[in-house]
Amino acid sequence: MVFLSVLTPVLAVILCLVIGFMLLKPREAASMSTGKPASKSENFRPWVDQDLQDDTEITAREDEVGDWMDSSEEDLPHVPYSQKRYSEEMMLQRSQDFYTLMNDRRSVRFISPDPVPREVINNVIRTAGTSPSGAHTEPWTFIVVSDPEMKHQIRLIVEEEEEVNYRHRMGEKWVHDLAKLRTNWIKEYLDVAPFLVLIFKQTHGILPNGKKKTHYYNEISVSISCGILLAALQNAGLVTVTTTPLNCGPQLRLLLRRPANEKLLMLLPVGYPASDATVPDLKRKPLDDIMVYI
Repeated sequence: MVFLSVLTPVLAVILCLVIGFMLLKPREAASMSTGKPASKSENFRPWVDQDLQDDTEITAREDEVGDWMDSSEEDLPHVPYSQKRYSEEMMLQRSQDFYTLMNDRRSVRFISPDPVPREVINNVIRTAGTSPSGAHTEPWTFIVVSDPEMKHQIRLIVEEEEEVNYRHRMGEKWVHDLAKLRTNWIKEYLDVAPFLVLIFKQTHGILPNGKKKTHYYNEISVSISCGILLAALQNAGLVTVTTTPLNCGPQLRLLLRRPANEKLLMLLPVGYPASDATVPDLKRKPLDDIMVYI
């Protein structure tokens, strides 16, 4: 009995060590398979780890195949396509003119309350909708807000989260890098701009029969459409500032009554520049720094 009373604590310790080793081993294996340490606290990057990792590439799992549906179109008819071909001189001129137009684009945080024709906004959204997308799923939703009360509610949500971002989440280096741009969590333009455009990516589609449809490369597709939208706004003589309000997506989605398959990607205040608007005197990289000929 004395032997057993001494042995029991020893066996308990050994059992605890074995269990601990068994629990630790899978974490080490997962870390080795990804090439990253199991703990991400030291290298936490909220603009990547928290904001973008939201099941972007959602596809059907084996346990829910019945909820998903493949495209009913086995084949699409193809039609002839041609595009106007310019002379080399005209090509050079048009490319130079478009570069000059886009090189004038700036992120403008001082926006005039002057009204903008709604049809202009319709046209620039139509233009963004011409973007290519994975398997032509067109996984975007553009929410255009002009109601003053709704704009103010959006501002309250954004500013509340942005203050926490600046004070706690973003880190000293990120805040320091933004200091030269004179940005902070106060977003007056969200009240002032005649329109707010909130771009949502659809992680998957929902068909009329309730089935889900895979949206391939939805984040890349919607990001391309945002770039086209920025070019369309510049072409129309309007300004904006690209904002990706960290940690605001779920609240804004609920406020705007959007379905759970939509995730906020970008928020754009849209209007004319204010009469006293200023922008940082930034310089862009020369061509040799951004292009490599092979």
